[in-house]
Amino acid sequence: MSVNLKDKFGTGKTPEQFMEGMTKNKEAFHDWYNRFSWPEGEQTFFQSLANRNDLRCLILASDWCGDVVRNVPVVFRAMNEAGITTEVLIMEDNLDVMDQFLTMGGRAIPVVIFTDADGNVLGKWGPRPVHVQAIMTAFKEKNPDRNAPDYEEKIKEARAKMLQEYGEDTGYQAVIIKELHETLAKL
Repeated sequence: MSVNLKDKFGTGKTPEQFMEGMTKNKEAFHDWYNRFSWPEGEQTFFQSLANRNDLRCLILASDWCGDVVRNVPVVFRAMNEAGITTEVLIMEDNLDVMDQFLTMGGRAIPVVIFTDADGNVLGKWGPRPVHVQAIMTAFKEKNPDRNAPDYEEKIKEARAKMLQEYGEDTGYQAVIIKELHETLAKL
């Protein structure tokens, strides 16, 4: 079954509207956005997509999510450079879409969805860089019972490890750019 999201075009927020309307984590989001710099050679690839008027980007996100705060600024920068029309779909208002893009059966954001001009889904990225997601994947495989007495303690440990993998600086942003490049190069 192929997924078509054309009915969602025009229903989301522009990147500017999302950034301006944030009620949580706005300062941190803007900080990551402003600290972005292009990894060598990547800006040229994204600029080369400017002639591709057949691509659209929909991002499932919410401003309360730490992964959104770290990762979406990078996606915004990349999509702006590529000239790809981008809209943010607030997850809570778009559960019908969210439930088509679950991560290991759960609602994890952000999910960056690439479609053609007719709304047919061509690819996706998210919710986090592969090396960071690997920690959560391993955690969920070892801890499938959310009601286990030690679940909360163990997920806190996993989240702390994920923060370590992100690092203190912007190095993880180059990883996201590379992964977006790989995804878009296939479309």
